[in-house]
Amino acid sequence: MSAAVETEARGPRRRTGRRSASLAIPLLLIVLIAAAIVALTVGAAGIPLARLPAALGLVADGAATTVTARDQLVLWSIRIPRIAATAMVGGLLAAAGAIMQGLFRNPLADPALVGVSSGGALAAACAIVFTDSRFGETFRFLQTELLPLAAFAGSLVTTAILYGISSRAGRTSIAIFLLAGVAITAITNAGIGLLVFIADDRQLRDITFWMLGSMSGATWTKAAVLAPVLAAGLAACAFIARGLDLLVLGEADAFHGGVDVERLKRIAIVMVSAMTGVAVSISGVIGFVGIVVPHLLRLVIGPAHRLLLPASVLLGAILMVGADTLARTIVAPAEMPIGILTAAVGAPVFLGILLRQRGLASL
Repeated sequence: MSAAVETEARGPRRRTGRRSASLAIPLLLIVLIAAAIVALTVGAAGIPLARLPAALGLVADGAATTVTARDQLVLWSIRIPRIAATAMVGGLLAAAGAIMQGLFRNPLADPALVGVSSGGALAAACAIVFTDSRFGETFRFLQTELLPLAAFAGSLVTTAILYGISSRAGRTSIAIFLLAGVAITAITNAGIGLLVFIADDRQLRDITFWMLGSMSGATWTKAAVLAPVLAAGLAACAFIARGLDLLVLGEADAFHGGVDVERLKRIAIVMVSAMTGVAVSISGVIGFVGIVVPHLLRLVIGPAHRLLLPASVLLGAILMVGADTLARTIVAPAEMPIGILTAAVGAPVFLGILLRQRGLASL
């Protein structure tokens, strides 16, 4: 009798949880639009909300003025491409973190913490030094195209090395994975340090940009590089969501549930590498977005990847747009590197996750 009553009581709670989880996507989308509107109006050249429709060309301005022309120039040449690129970078980093956490079944897995971002940054730094040197000056005009490719290759190699070290006889050790990530991060940082030592002033400035993380160089061209990767990533997320859900039960149970585990791992690794590599190539190394966003969403909407992955993209975009807006205004007219802000917020949250998990035997 009590079991039946408990089951009946649990039913409404489950339905309420499903409804709240299904509302997460539209609510996050509304918040993202609001954050983008605020970001459009804030900056060194402030644009009041009343002037925003005319500057965007949404309403006809019968008395076009120099102020309106300036607003349009600021918005379409600088601010809109920056906001678009920032949102996509945040979405890519958050989705990559969610995929990696699902793949290794651990909330501490993150592309930045385990060295995937550093591997992409090292490859990007090599591309900077090479294309700006006497030997690579022939390819200097291709630097914009080479940086995403180099960062992707660096992230892919780093992820493959980590996976190879932490896997044995078809099983992956999370402890070895995280410890190997620390070692890989140290090695890549040593490589970046060597490049800093041999770089000239211009190369040193560009490398420093990658290490601190910034969206100040965002353009329409860079946003166009991010867009197809994000679109392909979202499509692939729908394909692997069920497999990641079953993988939580263990590789054997996932296999018996109809999941090709090894194929799922390969797809997930390529996705994480592509998302992280392209994001790093545009923004530099930005930590903690990939670990904080999925963890917060699991507490709110649950662990189902069908909702978790798209929600991570939206919340990652919101956090990055907000952080970039703050970075542009907190020390105006100068600009604070966005990586400093994400670390300042993300590190305490990461410590909170450790405190929540310290009772587990695996930690």
